[in-house]
Amino acid sequence: MLPYKSILVTGGTGSFGQAFVRTVLDRFPHIERLVVYSRDELKQYEMAQKLAEHEALRYFIGDIRDESRLRRALEGIEVVVHAAALKQVAAAEYNPFEAIKTNVLGAQNLIEGCLTTDVRAVIALSTDKAAAPINLYGATKLCSDKLFTAANNIRGSRDIRFSVVRYGNVMGSRGSVIPFFLERRHKGVLPITDAAMTRFNITLQDGVDMVLWALENALGGEIFVPKIPSYRIVDVAQAIAPGCDMPVIGIRPGEKIHEEMITASDSFNTIDLGQYYAILPSAASFTVDDYMTRAGGSRVEPGFAYNSGSNRDFLTVEHLRTLIHDQVDASFSVIEGTS
Repeated sequence: MLPYKSILVTGGTGSFGQAFVRTVLDRFPHIERLVVYSRDELKQYEMAQKLAEHEALRYFIGDIRDESRLRRALEGIEVVVHAAALKQVAAAEYNPFEAIKTNVLGAQNLIEGCLTTDVRAVIALSTDKAAAPINLYGATKLCSDKLFTAANNIRGSRDIRFSVVRYGNVMGSRGSVIPFFLERRHKGVLPITDAAMTRFNITLQDGVDMVLWALENALGGEIFVPKIPSYRIVDVAQAIAPGCDMPVIGIRPGEKIHEEMITASDSFNTIDLGQYYAILPSAASFTVDDYMTRAGGSRVEPGFAYNSGSNRDFLTVEHLRTLIHDQVDASFSVIEGTS
């Protein structure tokens, strides 16, 4: 049972935001106020048409960069789920300060707004690219993660906690490899950046469920990481169109061969909670042992790292086909012919 009656979702018209809103409305009919905060008036209009029967929904046009508008939207809100971000790696490399304004300064705007209103819990969405980042997007999200976890140090006597959820590629999300391959397969060529490349994978619903779990279980300051499978890029191509040519074109600027969600340096502050890991802040008012006394779990081995390439759990080609059909495109069928 979610013990809150008012929630605001930044980036609420994005794929995660819409899935989160639908899930909350379905599972928690007691919700009195569910605020969608985003910049896109068209998406808000379309979302309002689809969900017109839900009286709890409110829509705020606003930018996470606009601190005064954000504070107005936070009035009367108990919980914030922060999904707003500039997420495209190449766009962030080309427009670095724009990414900083949204992902870093916007995060601080939200923190300040929450500390001056009656918000009680904040969950911020992160990305695997924030672990040992090599691109600007990942670096901005690492900064954002640090801001949210450190915000617990300045809450004083306020009844509020800030935590982060970090997970891998959302299956079928805009700009990701699966919709790209689905679009290109009819041309007979699927370009492969590197034959060894791997990525973590999570379904959109699993991401939503993780955020809801964090809202009920977070103590404040954690970066939660799910235990999820990996896939090989070549297996995705085989799952979608095994008859296509698959030339190797080389990795793009800012890309890794494998993604990490927990680095070896994180291992000394990381707890295994069963379904999830929790990376605890190095500068906190509690020790790792204190946290385990309250939340349970066990320490990971020193030097432990969670990497998509060394992950023990990999999706097979057949499993990928099933997931693509179920989670991305119900009309999906395999192209067997050659180009």
